[in-house]
Amino acid sequence: MRADNSRHLVDAARKRAERTRRRAVTTVRRLADNAGPVSFEIVARQAGVSRSWLYAQPDLRAQIEQLRSSNRQPHVAAQPARQRATETSLLRRLEAATDRIRHLEQQNRELRDALAQALGEHRQAAITGRRGADRDTPTKPPDGNLRSC
Repeated sequence: MRADNSRHLVDAARKRAERTRRRAVTTVRRLADNAGPVSFEIVARQAGVSRSWLYAQPDLRAQIEQLRSSNRQPHVAAQPARQRATETSLLRRLEAATDRIRHLEQQNRELRDALAQALGEHRQAAITGRRGADRDTPTKPPDGNLRSC
């Protein structure tokens, strides 16, 4: 008959669980001290545990959720009053941007009209047979000899 060695398996599992928990607790404490982002994914990756295991640990879950919610409010230092934009300066910038947009829209209209005119002239020349009369590049006629048109 075989000896019952199950106590060794139970002991090994208990030690592995303790090491896992110790890694997770250490990771949570380190992340809390660094004041960086904290999430279940970050803790799981750095501690070498699964996220589902973290969710199943009520105390660790509460700590991570608390740290995660405290990190959501960014700690942005207010600008000195001298450096803040006034309402008047913001309105001036908005007016300048609006003027620039109007100018660019007008330029676009003019360019579209000029392109339409040039395409129309090109098409008219093709229809009337003046194909390439105004061109300064050589064309290749059907006989294969290059000539300037």
